[in-house]
Amino acid sequence: MPFYRLFIKGVNDKTTLLQKSFNIIIAVALFVLFFFLSVRRLDIGFDFSFLWSFRYRLAQGFAATVELSLVSLVVSLLLGFLSAMANNSRVLAISYFARVYVQFFRGTPMIMQVYLFFYIVGTAWGVDNRFLAGVLILSIFEGAYIAEIIRGGIDSIEPTQLEAAKAVGLESRQTLRLIVLPQIVKRTLPALAGQFASIIKDSSLLSLISVIELTQTIREISATNFAIFECYIFLGLLYLALTFPISMYTRYLESRFSYEN
Repeated sequence: MPFYRLFIKGVNDKTTLLQKSFNIIIAVALFVLFFFLSVRRLDIGFDFSFLWSFRYRLAQGFAATVELSLVSLVVSLLLGFLSAMANNSRVLAISYFARVYVQFFRGTPMIMQVYLFFYIVGTAWGVDNRFLAGVLILSIFEGAYIAEIIRGGIDSIEPTQLEAAKAVGLESRQTLRLIVLPQIVKRTLPALAGQFASIIKDSSLLSLISVIELTQTIREISATNFAIFECYIFLGLLYLALTFPISMYTRYLESRFSYEN
């Protein structure tokens, strides 16, 4: 293969493993080089060795972030599914309540919701466990986005399929279980997997109410060592270690469940 062919896609935009590997290495190298030159221009020296002495605290924060994200994923999936179903309810009060919920939480920043629901709603209802409060806040926020993903999946199902289900004598529950749900799963799974990466990243905002997860752990470490750059660069790498595999798996699901395949 001529050298210049390594940089050019083949017929039908196909690329070989060698082309992908070579160009990924170049892209990463350019990114690292730009960051290195920026650091050199500011004459900053990094020393990450002190982080080793905090390895146990970092491991606990890392585990807490994973636990928080997994629990929030389950709860937000439930809220999103219920909201998507309620959106199509024939009872107007239920339908409009679901729409207001989605519009409010998608239209306002999570940082506002964290303060609003922890210090006002949470205090009013006696929710003083910060981990529980964090799970509820994150789940309600992400549930609004998941509701739209699921609603889009429901709306993508052709009405003729539902008419055919009625024609063969299927009841509403049977239609939902045998026809609607399998297609919703197939059409929304890639987007839902990507949403899980968003849950992991958004969990960092819970450090605002002192939930002891990864970001809060790093904030406490940087406050004692004043090594802000090293701490937050390392924090970014830890989040990347969590979200990168999910992003790759999302791309696999997109190709696996694409209509062409």
